Amino acid sequence: MAERPDPIAELTRDTRRLVVGVIVVLLLGLFFLWRIDNTRVEQLRMDLIDRFVPSFEWTVRPVAAVARMVGEFQSYTQVYQQNEELRRELQAMRGWREAALQLEQKNAQLLALNNVRLNPRLTFVTGEVMADAGGPFRRAALVNIGRADGIRDGAVAMDGLGIVGRIAGTGERASRILFLTDSSSRLPVTVKPSGQRAILAGDNGPLPVLDFLDGTDAVRPGDRVVSSGAGGLFPPDLLVGQVVAAPDGRLRVHPAADFRRLHFVRVIRPGPSETVSGPGDLIGALIPQPDAAAEPGQ
Repeated sequence: MAERPDPIAELTRDTRRLVVGVIVVLLLGLFFLWRIDNTRVEQLRMDLIDRFVPSFEWTVRPVAAVARMVGEFQSYTQVYQQNEELRRELQAMRGWREAALQLEQKNAQLLALNNVRLNPRLTFVTGEVMADAGGPFRRAALVNIGRADGIRDGAVAMDGLGIVGRIAGTGERASRILFLTDSSSRLPVTVKPSGQRAILAGDNGPLPVLDFLDGTDAVRPGDRVVSSGAGGLFPPDLLVGQVVAAPDGRLRVHPAADFRRLHFVRVIRPGPSETVSGPGDLIGALIPQPDAAAEPGQ
């Protein structure tokens, strides 16, 4: 016995087909309407937009809110990733700090064991950069400290990390600093850890050149460059920068000092040197000379 069709199901199916057909016809009509290039049709399109688009503003607000929430979630994800990366870097820095403290303690023990006598402690004066004389032919700056503060020609100037240059002219209350990048600047340096000696020569560019390097094979990009102390002008082991390989094939140094944000500098004053007043015990006591006027028999 065949089942009798359900009239409600048939009505629902027919209604669905009718609605779908009407929607398809409307969409096709809108498509062809928007494709027609005519002045009257263009005016009709504008009238339809003015009539129906404002009434659909309530549908745009939820979409904009969802888009804003998605953007904020992406920003939150980026902040979370950066926070995790900073946590890892902080943990690594704590490990390096502990290693540095251990090395400092070991160095102090070795110095005490060997009874090493260190040089007198260097003093420094902090000054403010008043004017930057940077240009295509000169790299220098003026600071508000001078001879009244114990500054002398040739003294080394540093920022918070590395060497900036040397004092090349002093007044009573002002001095001029010649930067490492100046073409007339020459500084004896040592490349660590190879121990190679070189001359850091400025060329008015941001990266001074390593000249007179004994062996370039032992020097690698990233090696630390410090002052050698040769000539007695600069104290030894002051940080200068890192070795970089220039496109021209020459080895250059990226200065550790930030010349773009140079507001304050620290000028190092050497301690008082010891004066030698006599021959001392190392040579021994002076042998008395015989009196030339004495007679040979006496």
